[in-house]
Amino acid sequence: MSQDLTQWIAEVRTLQCQLADARRERDQAHNSAANWRRLYENEARQRRQDAEQFQAEIAQINQRLLDQQRAQLEAQHFVTELGQADSLSGLQDQLSALVQRCQRLTQSLEAERQSHDNTRQALTAALSDTFDILKPERRLSSAVGHS
Repeated sequence: MSQDLTQWIAEVRTLQCQLADARRERDQAHNSAANWRRLYENEARQRRQDAEQFQAEIAQINQRLLDQQRAQLEAQHFVTELGQADSLSGLQDQLSALVQRCQRLTQSLEAERQSHDNTRQALTAALSDTFDILKPERRLSSAVGHS
């Protein structure tokens, strides 16, 4: 009977060790899943932000295209008016209007250049921030992969 009891106790201890190992593996799996979920959520958030930013850039490009088309129509209108001018005074008036238009376009171009510089700086900063965020995650994922 004593031998049966010893065998039973040994089997219980073996099962307890197996249970402890299974619990450790389960906890590691939960931790790994939580880590992957966090990485996925960060990546998804970044993709959403990128999509929003690209949509905004598309809207800006569309607006610039409309502005250019409008400017082109105005230029065609001025050319038509120049062809219809019948006096020196009329030509001078049209020239004055063209000079004012040129000044407005120059100001608009300078504003566009400034907007482009601001966008470039913002994108560079966002890219830098993204790399800073991903560095610890890559170290963590490479450390988890080597374990």
